[in-house]
Amino acid sequence: MPEEPEGKPPTVTPLRVVIALCLVAPFVAMLWVSSYAKIDPTFIGIPFFYWYQMLWVLISTALTVIAYKLWQRDQRSRKGGASA
Repeated sequence: MPEEPEGKPPTVTPLRVVIALCLVAPFVAMLWVSSYAKIDPTFIGIPFFYWYQMLWVLISTALTVIAYKLWQRDQRSRKGGASA
């Protein structure tokens, strides 16, 4: 099995796995339709089907921002710790 060159960090790191999970989670949540294809419970008169999807818009935004910040940190560390 070939080994990594001395100066090159590994391609798959725990940080990159976390970034991938942040980006994949909204897709999994929205593609698993049977988990939210119902009316109850309602929230301020809005059926579950609709408010669940709108909640995921906010969650997706937060997860994308987190993934972006983690990616910036990863890139800085790979370039030798240059300041932001």
